[in-house]
Amino acid sequence: MNDFLLNGVANGSVAEKLMASNFDTAALRPYLGDDGRTYIDRIVNNEAQSVPVQNAVATLRYDDWKLMDDAIIKAALPRLKAIADLRAAGLTFTIPNGIGTTVLQSENLSDINDADISMDGLRENANDRPQFNLVNLPLPIIHKDFHFSARQIATSRSGGSPLDTTMAELAGRKVAEAAEKLLIGRTDAYAYGTGNSAGTIYGYTNYTNALTRSITSPASSAWVGATLLTDVLAMRQQSVANFYYGPWMMYVAPNWDQYLDKDFKAQGDKTVRERIKMVDGIQDIRTLDYLQNYDIILVQMTSDVIRLVIGMDIVTVQWDSKGGLQQNFKVMAIMVPQLRSDQNSNTGIVVGTV
Repeated sequence: MNDFLLNGVANGSVAEKLMASNFDTAALRPYLGDDGRTYIDRIVNNEAQSVPVQNAVATLRYDDWKLMDDAIIKAALPRLKAIADLRAAGLTFTIPNGIGTTVLQSENLSDINDADISMDGLRENANDRPQFNLVNLPLPIIHKDFHFSARQIATSRSGGSPLDTTMAELAGRKVAEAAEKLLIGRTDAYAYGTGNSAGTIYGYTNYTNALTRSITSPASSAWVGATLLTDVLAMRQQSVANFYYGPWMMYVAPNWDQYLDKDFKAQGDKTVRERIKMVDGIQDIRTLDYLQNYDIILVQMTSDVIRLVIGMDIVTVQWDSKGGLQQNFKVMAIMVPQLRSDQNSNTGIVVGTV
């Protein structure tokens, strides 16, 4: 069974439903109401409403969907640490119909000359203007599939026991992990398109414009808390020298935790973590599961450096195959990091490695 869109034409039952519903994923989330009719949820006048439909056959009840969605979100949230920081800081850009958009186009800006200072204001200033470059950002779908047989669903319904959500949890976790790794740069840079329409998705650690710093390994016999403080201050200065003045979020690999929670100095009353958080401009220190070795990332948390483009939050859709004997599910999301720099390739991201 193949489902795809080619030149705006839908091929396959799943693609046809999405096209017919203007890419509204609710069309692939029908549920059985208490009256035996099929419903989908719609947002009408900013309120969620159950809307009866005639052209969809539901196999799951509302409680089945809720159970599965809760399991998926519960499994996904712990994996989305760096993404959660962007959401909390308001560094997001939402595309209402993201599934119907493949590329986001934006521009970077050049600087202009400085202002003059004169007593009468008659001196002519250089009449320049900024230049703009078009930048393309691909918007791929992150997705993971699982399925139930019709017999599993019938057994669950007749026995009164809920569906086993283990596969749903695993699928939700895999989608969240992929989104987090994309932001951190733990996956290969994702490229799409050719020529003027080409674009690439970078993460923190594989961004070509990111500043880099060689830092001292905490496993070194000469390492003390002040050693890390010196490295962090140097990383901050690199960002400032690039005209990015904070505030910064500091991300560390899990290997750092055992050192960050040691006393900063003998007989001291602060840990290394607490002392570094006192550095002006550093908002917090976060441990990211997918950072490796002793990597450290310093990120200025402003929209001109990083934002999360959200074309579709994590959602699960369903369709049937094999004559209805198999119910297929796809957990999917469009959450893409947009790392940004000016036309001089300056950015507020500093990556420290041993």
